[in-house]
Amino acid sequence: MLSLSADATKSDVNLMMVNGEESAAVGDVAHAGALIKFAEAVASRDEGLLADARNRLLEEAGAAVLVDAAAVAGNFQRMVRIADATGIPLDEAAATMAHGRVQELELERFASAAHTPAAGIKRRLLSVLIRPFAARLFSFAFRKM
Repeated sequence: MLSLSADATKSDVNLMMVNGEESAAVGDVAHAGALIKFAEAVASRDEGLLADARNRLLEEAGAAVLVDAAAVAGNFQRMVRIADATGIPLDEAAATMAHGRVQELELERFASAAHTPAAGIKRRLLSVLIRPFAARLFSFAFRKM
């Protein structure tokens, strides 16, 4: 979603920041460095790291951004745990759309990726062909909101 949103809004976003690369936190994502550290701390479950990251985000971005970030992190934790617990794979359409980004961000390294079958030639080719249309469709839908 972030990549499609960035494409639709013609925003400058380095997706490598989702891998924790704070040096990638340049562009149009406000407070990206503090958000990266907060997300890493949430995922690490280290109370000390979380306290530091929470304080940094509060100081840099304010209480409203901190609350929103915590809500998003909590929601993602819930969704990921449900999907992992039930072994839900990406469906074929989602896996096709996401294939290029999955490769780029090396997301197959996570244990939960084992539930989604490896991409064959069909998925790889469709991913390349569909991506420009998906960005346009997302852009159209974004304007209607």
